[in-house]
This record gives sequence, structure tokens and C-alpha cells, in this order.
Amino acid sequence: MCRKATHAGSWYDDDGPTLDAELQANLEAVTPDANQPSLISEGEVFVPPVRGCKAIIAPHAGYLWSGPAAAWAYKCIDTTGIKRVFILGPSHHVYLDGCALSRHNVYQTPLGDLPLDRETIDELAKTGQFETMSSTTDDDEHSIEMHLPYVRKVFQGIDIKIVPILVGGINKAVEAKFGSILAPYLAREDTFTVVSSDFCHWGYRFRYQYYYPAPLPLPSDARPYSISGSKPPSKDHPIWMSITDLDREGMNILELTSGEMGGGDHRKSASKAHEEFEAYLLRTKNTICGRHPIGVLMGALGTLEDEHGERYRATLRWVRYEQSKPVTGPKEESVSYASAYVTF
Repeated sequence: MCRKATHAGSWYDDDGPTLDAELQANLEAVTPDANQPSLISEGEVFVPPVRGCKAIIAPHAGYLWSGPAAAWAYKCIDTTGIKRVFILGPSHHVYLDGCALSRHNVYQTPLGDLPLDRETIDELAKTGQFETMSSTTDDDEHSIEMHLPYVRKVFQGIDIKIVPILVGGINKAVEAKFGSILAPYLAREDTFTVVSSDFCHWGYRFRYQYYYPAPLPLPSDARPYSISGSKPPSKDHPIWMSITDLDREGMNILELTSGEMGGGDHRKSASKAHEEFEAYLLRTKNTICGRHPIGVLMGALGTLEDEHGERYRATLRWVRYEQSKPVTGPKEESVSYASAYVTF
């Protein structure tokens, strides 16, 4: 069975050469002189591809909006020795209390087909923990498909197979459970993982207008609130800056880096980051659509740390953050896009 590229021609170009040229231009635009100082400081060296890169987090909107930001994640990939790519995407159209696998053998893209790793998919199915997507669900979902052209482009000429996994609206414990199932695969030298997520969806259409009235940390006399006609934003703190603060708060929680303080290693564990991320989401209700695939990734990283210690102590670094529009008024809307890489 073959899944067609159902969003080609609308969410991205359906002409192979045109699409290839667009992705190539996006990837070539990822250069050190284009670094965002708020993410990559002047003293840091960011020269992709990142050696030992094992996973990325990247957005899945239409390429006109999120394609350039996604390129920052895909430029990080070290393709050496990779034979299998897991793609974890959130379910946008059907209720799913768990994770689901594809029944297809091939996914089409305008840049060439991507065969599915049926052997690995069958192994996962035998755990009894996964559902199987209907063909309609598979065709309708964009969160996985939007990564396929980039995967095919970056792994051009390399014999790889993919393992698409649709992630439902699961809680932290279930995220950790699926993370523990996927952890042994993430640890394999020949396996890579793509986690699909946009960040804040802000605006009346998204039923989310959360607002910080001042830069973080908030003064003691300030409280976040939902913007309305009777309670507009502060003139001193535009809405787009509040959205940035909100997203960066979550990104900082997820970031895993080594830190030498007082002579000791105070690096945060993936399990701790997972716990703090859940608390952040409960508090802010930030509309990060891929929060559950991110949770599964953090569960997998936490499992590897718990079982293997320092050998699999992860680093997660953000390399790009963008918004579809700098919102200044309550009737406007935007979606945020963030890209990160993971190494051991």
C-alpha cells in the first residue's frame, strides 16, 4: 500500500524540481552569520551538521511559513550510518488515546518515495501497545507528511526507511511509557528521530490569547491574563514579545546542556525536564501542538539516562525560533516555530 503526498500542491509545492530548489535554498540559508544571538551566543560555535545528532524537533506548518525554520533543524542532521528514521507527529484530526502505526509500505513525496520499515513497525505492533491508523487518518494528517520532503532531501541518495508514529493526546505517564518502548531504537547508531511540533498558536481562532504584561520574570504586582476587548495588552510589552517569552519559557525548560557550577555538573536530567514541561503546560496551557511527541522523546531520553547513565546523557539545544507574524493587536494571530537538535 502506498500513501500519496496528500498535502502536496497546497501546503508545499508538488513539482519535484521546484520543491527541491526551495528546500536547498532554505538549507543554504542556515549559516553561522544568521544565528539568533538569543539562542546561539557569539562565543558559541554552531557549524552544522552536528556530529552525533540523534534527533531533531522541527515545525510542520506550510513551507511558506515554517520551511525556513525547519531547515535549521534538518541542517543539524549527521546522516552518517543512518538507515532508519522515526517520525513522531501529533494527531490533529482524530482522538487517539495512545500511539498509532501506519499500515502503508511506502510514503510518496515529490522528491521520491520513502519506504516504511515494516520489520520495525511489526516489532512495535507486537508489543500490543500501538494502534494502527486507518488510511483516511494517515492521509488527512499533515504533522508527519510535512517532514517527508525534508527527510528525503537530507538523506538524498541514502538507503533509509521510515517509521511514522502518530501520537495522541496522552498524559505524561503514557508519554513515558511509549518513550521507554522507543528508547532502545533511539539508542541504535543507525536510527534517527524526527519530532514534529509547532509552538504557540495565538489568537481568537485558536481560543488562546494568553498574555504576559511585562518581560519575564514578571514583577510581583503583575499577573498573566487572557487579552480581551476590556483588557488590552500593555503598550510597553507588545503581544509578540509576550508570545516569545511564553515559548522561550517552555524551550528553556526542555533545553538540556552541561553546566559547571561550583565545581560540579548541574546538568538537568531529561526526566526532570519532562516533569517541568508538564507543569509549564498545565500552568500556561500553551498551544504547543506537538507537546505529546515531545513528551515521548523526553520519556525516551529519560529511560536511556536511567538505564545507562552518562553514556546516554542527552544534550538538547535550540537553534531557531520564529513567528508567522509579529502580533500587536488582539484581533491578530500567529503560530510559532522552533527547531532543536539532540545529541548524546
